[in-house]
Amino acid sequence: MSTKSANLYARIEPDVKEQAESILSALGIPASNAINMFYKQIILQRGLPFEVKIPSAKPVDMSALSEEEMNAELEKGYADMVAGRTKPAKQVFADIRKDYKR
Repeated sequence: MSTKSANLYARIEPDVKEQAESILSALGIPASNAINMFYKQIILQRGLPFEVKIPSAKPVDMSALSEEEMNAELEKGYADMVAGRTKPAKQVFADIRKDYKR
C-alpha cells in the first residue's frame, strides 16, 4: 500500500458535507477514506462510477407547493390509485435496484 501524502482541496456546500459526513460516520468510514475509494472507483471504471444524466422528469418539491398545488398533487395520486396505475412496493424496490444496479 502506498503512502498517503497527496492533498485534495475541494469546496462543497456545507449542508452536503454535513449530511455526507454524518452518513459516513454512521458507517464508520472517515471522509478521506471515502474520497480515496471514490477515486479508486474512477480509475477502475475509467470514469465516474455512476451514471450522470439529466432526469427525464423533474421531481416535485413538495415543500415549495401552495396548499392548492399540494391538494392537486394528492388528487393526481388518488386518481392513479383508483385507476389502478399503481405497483406493489416489492416491484417498486426491485425496479429501483435494477435502475441503480444494486
